[in-house]
Amino acid sequence: MNLDYQYLLDGSFQPDSKLWIYQCNRLFTLSEALAVEDKLNAFTASWKSHGAPVKGAGYLFFGQFIVLMADESATAVGGCSTDSSVAVIRDIQQTFNVHLFERTSLAFVVKDKIELLPMSQVQYAIDNGFINGDTLYFNNTVLNKKEFETNWIIPVKDSWLAKKVRFTSEAS
Repeated sequence: MNLDYQYLLDGSFQPDSKLWIYQCNRLFTLSEALAVEDKLNAFTASWKSHGAPVKGAGYLFFGQFIVLMADESATAVGGCSTDSSVAVIRDIQQTFNVHLFERTSLAFVVKDKIELLPMSQVQYAIDNGFINGDTLYFNNTVLNKKEFETNWIIPVKDSWLAKKVRFTSEAS
């Protein structure tokens, strides 16, 4: 699985550009993915904050992660503009009958595929060798472009999750 994604980001956005990640509970089909990208492009082309245009971008990564980015160097994103971004995500969720606000499922790369695990099952997965400290994890807690480029896909042992689990000597 090719996990190289950074080159797809708009290089004109500042490193501190705000970023929101919405993880889908399943892969979008190809036709759904194209429609999602159309919705994201239409939204970001008309995204406004207090009447001023927001320099925004929307992406669908790996067919399962929607990423919205706003460069606030010109226009700050306020409450209403954030609400409008949430509205487009809710529209996508409803249109395609998916879940995009589920925060208790975590995504890992296992055997070259993205696998979702409920947070409550992560320790079990470690104890039984399904994942370990070196397993790549999608750290959806990143907040800006720079963090996204460097800390989105990282080994479990380097993430916040490492403090919540116990690694066995064989599994780390």
